[in-house]
Amino acid sequence: MDTILGKIDTGTLNPGDVIAEDALIAELGISRTPLREALLQLEAHGLVTRQPRKGVVVFKPTLEEFLAILEVHAKLEGQAAGLAARRLSPARSDALRGIVDACAAHHAAYGDGHPNAYYQLNLDFHRLVGEASGNLFLLDMIKANARKLMAYYRARYRTVGAIKASAQEHAAIAEAIITRQSDLAEDLMTRHVQFDHVTAMDLLASFD
Repeated sequence: MDTILGKIDTGTLNPGDVIAEDALIAELGISRTPLREALLQLEAHGLVTRQPRKGVVVFKPTLEEFLAILEVHAKLEGQAAGLAARRLSPARSDALRGIVDACAAHHAAYGDGHPNAYYQLNLDFHRLVGEASGNLFLLDMIKANARKLMAYYRARYRTVGAIKASAQEHAAIAEAIITRQSDLAEDLMTRHVQFDHVTAMDLLASFD
C-alpha cells in the first residue's frame, strides 16, 4: 500500500489513472493477494475506485465531489492553523519562519518556474502548521483528505502567479500564527486552501 500511496503523493499516479496490477506485482515481487488487500484498503479510504472494464483507478472526483472534499479540507486546515496559533512552540516558530523564507526565496529566484519544487515547500509549510496544532487526530484527517486533492494542488502551481500568491499567503498565515492571532490564522488558512468554482473546474479539466 505504501508504494501506491507514494506514487499518488509524487504524481506518478494521477486522478483517473489505472492501477496496473501486473506491473506492480512484478515491481514489488509480491503475489496478487497482498496487492488486492492493499487496494481494498485504499478503496476503503476513498483513494481508488473500481470501474467497469477499467479495473482499479485512482480516485477522480466529479466537480460536486471535488468541492465537497475541498470544503471539508479547508475547514480542517483552518482549524489546524487556529490551534497552532495557540500552541506554537519556539522551535516550531523558527521552523515556520524558515519555510516561509524558503517559499519567498523560491519565488524570488524562479518566479513561476520549478512549480514541482515549490509544491514540496508548500507541503512542508502545511505539515509544519499541522504538527504545530498539537492534535495528531486532526493531522491524520488532514493527511487522508489531502491525498484526494494533491494532484490538483500540484497542478495549481503551474498557473501564472500562483507561486507568488501562495508565498505571500504563507507569510500572512505564519505571522498570524506566530503572533497568536488564532481566529485570523484560521480564517487566512481556510481561504488559502479553498479554490473558487472556476479554478476548481479548470483543475479538474487538466486531468481529463
